[in-house]
Amino acid sequence: MTKVEKSILEESEKISEARKAIKARKRIIDNSDIIPEELDYKDWKDNKFEFPNNTIRIGTVFSGIGAIEHAFQRLKLRHKIIFAGDIDTNCKKSYFANYKISEENWFTDIRDFDASKYKGKVDFIVGGAPCQAFSMVGKRLGFDDARGTLFYEFARIVKETAPKVFLFENVKGLLNHDGGRTWRVIHDIFDELGYDVHFRVLNSRDYGIPQNRERIFCLGFKNKTEFRFPAPIELEYIMYDFLEDYVDTKYFLREKGIKFVTSQKNREKSYTQVNGDIALCQKRNQQFNWHGDFVYHPVAEGEDFEESFDEFIFDVKDVDEKYYLSEKVARYVLAGGTKNFRTSVETDLDVARPLLQTMHKMHRAGVDNYVTHKGRIRKLTPRECLRLMGFKDSFKIVVSDTSMYQQSGNSIVVDVLIAILKQMDITRYGTKDEN
Repeated sequence: MTKVEKSILEESEKISEARKAIKARKRIIDNSDIIPEELDYKDWKDNKFEFPNNTIRIGTVFSGIGAIEHAFQRLKLRHKIIFAGDIDTNCKKSYFANYKISEENWFTDIRDFDASKYKGKVDFIVGGAPCQAFSMVGKRLGFDDARGTLFYEFARIVKETAPKVFLFENVKGLLNHDGGRTWRVIHDIFDELGYDVHFRVLNSRDYGIPQNRERIFCLGFKNKTEFRFPAPIELEYIMYDFLEDYVDTKYFLREKGIKFVTSQKNREKSYTQVNGDIALCQKRNQQFNWHGDFVYHPVAEGEDFEESFDEFIFDVKDVDEKYYLSEKVARYVLAGGTKNFRTSVETDLDVARPLLQTMHKMHRAGVDNYVTHKGRIRKLTPRECLRLMGFKDSFKIVVSDTSMYQQSGNSIVVDVLIAILKQMDITRYGTKDEN
């Protein structure tokens, strides 16, 4: 009989008990401030790993598409995946296509995963419990939400495996949720497990990726450790550098989407952005709405639109959409006139017609000056989303666009992980006897 997968929202006696225990802890903890770790302003980019021949044994939970695993690949560090898991079956497809792991070391539901058999066999645990409960744009129910208790499962895995170091990642809003008490609970549990805790909010735009994605990174060391997070570096690339050269027309927007994306209100509130240098923070559901980053492709001289594409005339970067003519007005303005009045319908003139104070009312091609900017707006492709999360093109895409957008939007930015791994010298926590 096929096992039915459990929903991540499913209630259970175990979750209820965990929630009660966490609420009880909330009432007794000290509400004093916890100070984030300072930055180390030494240049970390050229740091050399002290033990490059060591093998780091890693275990990940809420593994997604394996950001930390890809970071190890990019750094060409010796590593072995001891276990990983995710409740999303499509994540499993992506993970197995890109990393070496056996079925027996993959788990689907963390609530059913007994990690005690891996005790002493893992050097580094990485994960971040689903953050809907902590997100500033969510309901912010925290531990009152069943999903919030999945953090408790992360802590349990750490306790059962006793790694030398762990990394917990989550949304920035976790720090001030419930007046800071939620983070205090998390910090208190890590401390109770016997780990030296260091944490700070880092933005991916400060570590080589042109995307505004702020996340909290929390490191726990089994032994007392002098550690400061890596300092920001100068951003060398803009979003344009991450774009593909050739893109399928299915990614281009039609008129309705274009009008939403280019509206003044949405651009002023940073809901949308076209041809930005720094990408807005990627969302897992960005395929299904028009919020986020978009690209404007001007049409080259002599280039024709495909017949099936409904072209739209606009300029998205420098001119407000209110200066563009609707389809109805454009037909009137660019009409040749009536039998008693004929007018020129030329646009993009080399020499402008005389400018009149009444031009804002005239709306006739014979007396006004009109210019066109033919081009197309499209959303980012799945590959571009992966690039903006630090995944190189060696990462194989084996799932649908829908799944790939979700998986990249849920991931950790690889370049931030690389900075942390270099700063802490992860090879110090590896082993010599693994091949």
